[in-house]
Formats: sequence, C-alpha cells, structure tokens
Amino acid sequence: MANRNPVPPNDAVVFDGVTKSYGPVRAVNGLDLRLARGRTVALLGPNGAGKSTTIGMLLGLVEADSGSVTVFGGAPERAVRDGRIGAMPQSGRLIPGVTVRELVGFVRRSYAAKRGNQPSQATAVPSLDDLLETARITELAGRRANGLSGGQAQRVRFALAVAGAPELIVLDEPTTGLDIESRRGLWTSIRAYAEGGSTVLFSTHYLDEADDYADRIVVVDRGRVIADGTSEQIKQRVPGRTVSFDLDAPAAVTFDSLGGLPGVASTEVRGTRARLHTTDSDATVLALAKAGHVRNLEVTGAGLEEAFLALTSTRDNLTSAGENR
Repeated sequence: MANRNPVPPNDAVVFDGVTKSYGPVRAVNGLDLRLARGRTVALLGPNGAGKSTTIGMLLGLVEADSGSVTVFGGAPERAVRDGRIGAMPQSGRLIPGVTVRELVGFVRRSYAAKRGNQPSQATAVPSLDDLLETARITELAGRRANGLSGGQAQRVRFALAVAGAPELIVLDEPTTGLDIESRRGLWTSIRAYAEGGSTVLFSTHYLDEADDYADRIVVVDRGRVIADGTSEQIKQRVPGRTVSFDLDAPAAVTFDSLGGLPGVASTEVRGTRARLHTTDSDATVLALAKAGHVRNLEVTGAGLEEAFLALTSTRDNLTSAGENR
C-alpha cells in the first residue's frame, strides 16, 4: 500500500497507518511513526505493547496487514539486503569454536564483498581493527566466541551489527541481564557509533538508559504511540511532584498517616526515606512541617519511571482485541 503522506528526505524510517494482528490479537493498531536520520530513539512500552512486532516489521521479518513501512524510502527487506540496517538481538549463541577476530572478520568480509558489487554505496565497510576498536573488543580478539561473559558477548554482537557500517542500527533490549559495568561499556560503544551520524533505535526496560542516551523517546501501548518527545517532554506530561524526606522513626509513621496528608496521591517508604507523590507539593510540605517530618526534604518533578507508569496505566482511550506481542 502506498504511503498516505510523502516521506521527507531526512526520515530514516516511516510507519504509516500500520496494523498487524495474530488471529484475534491486534498487536499493532494503526501505528504512525517517523524516525529522523541521525537520531537516537528509545522505544518503550509495557510487555505486550507491540514493540517486538514493530521491530520485526522494521527489519522485514514480519509483514504488516495494512499500512506501509519504509526504510530510507524503500522496503525494509531491501535496506537489510543492502546492509543499510544492522540489528542486535537480545540474545543468541555466538558460533562456537572460532575466535572473536575470525567471527567478526567473516561477517565484515561478507559485507565488504557485497559492498564491492554496489559501487554507488557511499559508506565504506570499516577495517577489522577499527571495528574491534569501535566495539571495545580488541583485547578479546583471540578469545573463543563461545567462551565470553555476557557483557563481552553483547559487545561482540554489537560489532556484528555494525560490521557493514549501517546507517540504522536496531537494538532489542541490548543490556538485559548485564551488570552495571558491562552496561556502561556497551553504551560507550553505541554512543560512539551514533556520533558518526547513524540512526539508532533501541528498546529497553531500563528507563535510566532511555533517560540518559535517547534524543527522543517513543512510548507505545496496545500497538499505538501514546507519547513522543524528549525525556523532559515525556516527564512534563505527568502532573504532580514528589516530596522526599528522611524519617527519624519510620516505625512510628504509617502509610495511612502519610497518605492522609494534603495532596498526597501515593506513598512509598524505603528504610528511613519516604517518597510522597503529590498533586499539591506546597500543601504537602506545609503539613509535613507542622508534623515535624522535614529532615532532608527534597521536592522534585516526576521522573521518567513515574511518567512511564502513569502513561501506560491509562488505557481507556485505547482499544485492542487482546494482549499484544
């Protein structure tokens, strides 16, 4: 089906009225989405929001029932075939019995051979040494690919994803199960690659990663976009503020007493620190001052986690035949 709207030349990806169902389950429900070139975009949503199906259609692995998906002005399958898209799955075994250098080198050579048959392709395939350096795996080059830690293996998968110098890389939960140090290391590589002008689309359940690394955040639920903007813009869509303070005697303060304060919508106590989500922070602070609970007081706006939970818990305006994929 032809696009209903013309595709601007700076758009890397366009979803135009896309739907996809699995039997009675509507996974993607009239999705409209445009991704500009050279941006890093986080795709967020609760389980069953339609993220996996959306990524599958972007990579040409899933066919839309209606609407259109275009990548760099053409079909996703062509962009993949031409090496313009690189993908990094959440998991998957690396080939056993070969070294990291052999594995990455093999994939690189396959892209180089294909690129040699396409002289009009502007982007050159990087050298093997540059590729290893980009993924920060030079020191792993002589190691067996199937004998790496989780973080090391993910950096190798990233090297494979960018071996053809793609203009768009798609990362599906790239840091799931990694420790903090491994997560930081992988993101160092991703950011360095993105700074070269490539478009990056990643899904994640670690909202701090979206907050820290994405130029733009797209929140989907039940197969539709429900929020789209910068991290600050997403946060501003949620009314209210959070009042945090230390408790001198946490056992003496109950959830009921905190929840009864003016403006308080919900409460949370972790150890000796209380967090009150309030629609009237001034009234809440004044009440706390009268009660004497004002040690180390802090008033902040909604964080990305609070915004995400508030947005995805409001589903009345969205309809679906069932849970999405």
